[in-house]
Amino acid sequence: MNTTTEMIMQAKPYEFTFRSESTALVLIDMQRDFCAPGGFGEKLGNDITLTQSIIPQTQRILEAARAAGMTVIHTREGHVPDLSDCPPSKLNRGKKQGAGIGDEGPMGRILVRGEYGHDIVDELKPLDGETIIDKPGKGAFYNTELDDVLKQKGITHLLVGGVTTHVCVQTTIREANDRGYECLLLEDCSAAFDPKDHEDSIRMIHQQGGIFGWTAPSSEFLNAIGGGDHE
Repeated sequence: MNTTTEMIMQAKPYEFTFRSESTALVLIDMQRDFCAPGGFGEKLGNDITLTQSIIPQTQRILEAARAAGMTVIHTREGHVPDLSDCPPSKLNRGKKQGAGIGDEGPMGRILVRGEYGHDIVDELKPLDGETIIDKPGKGAFYNTELDDVLKQKGITHLLVGGVTTHVCVQTTIREANDRGYECLLLEDCSAAFDPKDHEDSIRMIHQQGGIFGWTAPSSEFLNAIGGGDHE
């Protein structure tokens, strides 16, 4: 594929144009703590079947992006073992709901870097050379090297998926928008524990002429790059 060719995706609120060499696929927090039984998400009382359900299609998009030679970036929310980068307010909120950050869980200490639950699910495991951004907050730009990485790679456009749509995914898109990146949310490669939160987030992003960016099903990405052999 000619990476200098401008590609077009049908999207809301209008067409999204991009070039593969200046576009990154950013997968937000596809971690066991949010997508596997016994993790932080489930211990807070959430139904994780919704976050698990996007794994197969996200895997397909990940493979297509790799085949197209695109930059791939993974993020993980978590904290250093002594929790020195975790604000007291964040610690207190989790503990009051029965699942505190740093507490022991079935997959190790919850949302602590280096623990089994903190890592990305096997189906979406990063390849050698792919960037992993460990973030202490909701947004992937806060207190991380993400902006520098994108600039060094000449990235101007982001295709974003992951969990949860209304928290870490939407926060990252808003942060990216403020920094001048053109962002598109892959609707079926992102999820929230409540379907309404997911649907509301989609509308918030593309409303008012694309106030924060674009949204589209991942099939449109496959069509644009010539990998549209899908149902």
